[in-house]
Amino acid sequence: MDQNTAVLCGTAAMVGLVHTVLGPDHYLPFVAMSRAGKWSLKKTTLITILCGVGHVLGSVVLGLIGIAFGVAVLKLENIESVRGDIAGWLLLAFGLAYFVWGVRRAILNRPHRHVHVHADGTEHSHGHTHANEHVHPHEIGADDTDGSAKADSMTPWILFTIFVFGPCEPLIPILMYPAAKGSVLGVILVALIFSVATITTMTTIVVLACVGIESTAFTRLRRYSHALAGFTILACGAAIMAGL
Repeated sequence: MDQNTAVLCGTAAMVGLVHTVLGPDHYLPFVAMSRAGKWSLKKTTLITILCGVGHVLGSVVLGLIGIAFGVAVLKLENIESVRGDIAGWLLLAFGLAYFVWGVRRAILNRPHRHVHVHADGTEHSHGHTHANEHVHPHEIGADDTDGSAKADSMTPWILFTIFVFGPCEPLIPILMYPAAKGSVLGVILVALIFSVATITTMTTIVVLACVGIESTAFTRLRRYSHALAGFTILACGAAIMAGL
């Protein structure tokens, strides 16, 4: 490894870490959806890693194609810019839709109690929400009380699709093209180090945030968790579109 490649490898690790930390859209959507969907830490970690791989892979493949065919870096930057706009609009659309759905769920899930009389004459009162269509607590599973099972199963794939479109802006012009002046191995090494640094940083922040939130009680806000998750994703999309 020559000195230039060694310096680029170190730079790749640093840039991967810094650009991820400074981009809340890399981790806030996972933290918000994990809380709203009551995902396990294992599931949250796997989804974050999967989306991270999709996130860096798109830029890596684009950079390799550009280098192989001698495409000017400016053209690739324009493509990355378009991809960024698409990712921003997708986050906006998904966040807005999820926010509206979450607000509706919160309204329908406003808890109240009423008396129920059984066939044998005994009666009792129990909590009730309109979202459950007057189904009794002993007839439904705990995971179904907010009616979000279907949305929860779709969310990881929606996030993955969005992150595939999301570009890693510094990777191609700052790291891959300069490395290409040395060797193909240098390009691959720089891209790999950047990818590992980015995914590791994403996952670490998400896990730490989820563990921290788990230890904090938000009982009063629980029924607003979906709405808050949607608002968080909507804000991330707005930040991307605003160039923040």
